Amino acid sequence: MSYEFRELLRKVGSGTHTNENLTRKEAETATRLMLLQEATPAQIGAFMISHRIKRPTGEELAGMLDAYDAVSEKIPAIASKMPVTVMCNPYDGRSRTAPLSPLIAIVLAAAGVPVVLHGGDRMPTKEGVPLIELWDGLGVNWKPLSIAQVRQVLQTTGLGFVYLPTHFPLAQGLVPYRDQIGKRPPFSTLELMWNPYAGETHLVCGYVHPPTEGMFRDAFAMRGTTNFTSVKGLEGSCDLPRDRTAIIGMAMKGKFDRLTLVPRDYGFAAKELPLIPLDQFFIEIQATLKGEPSELFQATVWNSGFYLWRAGACSSLEAGFSQAKAVLELGQAERKLQQVIGAIANLRSVARLG
Repeated sequence: MSYEFRELLRKVGSGTHTNENLTRKEAETATRLMLLQEATPAQIGAFMISHRIKRPTGEELAGMLDAYDAVSEKIPAIASKMPVTVMCNPYDGRSRTAPLSPLIAIVLAAAGVPVVLHGGDRMPTKEGVPLIELWDGLGVNWKPLSIAQVRQVLQTTGLGFVYLPTHFPLAQGLVPYRDQIGKRPPFSTLELMWNPYAGETHLVCGYVHPPTEGMFRDAFAMRGTTNFTSVKGLEGSCDLPRDRTAIIGMAMKGKFDRLTLVPRDYGFAAKELPLIPLDQFFIEIQATLKGEPSELFQATVWNSGFYLWRAGACSSLEAGFSQAKAVLELGQAERKLQQVIGAIANLRSVARLG
């Protein structure tokens, strides 16, 4: 048993009237002891449920991110004309609406904006469709790659993916506790903020509940993260809604602006696309990558156009939508996907020969 951890657990788990928030350093220590499994399973489970009941603070999340940075292997920086866009989606996936992030990432990369995504397998308690299953269905196998190889693919193609079981096994070791406590722990907020890339970054954070955005801002202010976008997205993802106003926060060099995008103002208003069986969904994705018109095509243009503009690749939203549409219709997105598949195949071939 870790006596150091026990003292931290006592602070957060003392009850509604007597519990205390942790300092940034204490939160870093507690998270590190959990990641390294130096705290016992009983202690880890107790901390997770106690911290969920108490609710984390921005300062605590800053410390937890410090611990993630200290024990994880990040993708080394690549040569890039613009910051790498890191899109942070909930690891427990999607269960109601069609996930668009891989499509968005492909379009952005085809337009010259490098993108990194991260996540794991199906995860309690939601057990929704995770990003890795979508990449697998598109023929992109990130799972066996090392971080160094992911960097090579990112440098060559503009796309990268950090797969938790392979690239951050210490964090993967805490996943079973989600099922055992039956609730999403504070780590589910952390994954919406974690940056697995070591270079200059534009961080995109999806969320559901407005107080979460406040925690983002507090933690990022403490950690010096100045270039980020917060999105009240579909199921907490980075995907912009089309049946309601998109509520977006944009931070750049210490300035924070609020943007509200009304889809009908740009001709994109529609009902949200439901999550359909994956085999059918992959057929629709392939059609979209070929530029075939559909509601999925429209949703992809709506999202990709915004992110192209936000990343600085376009001078206006309208220009972003036009460029995203052209990337799809001209086959550039489809070619980008094939480039990624080929780059990974080449790496694996070289590894086998070696």
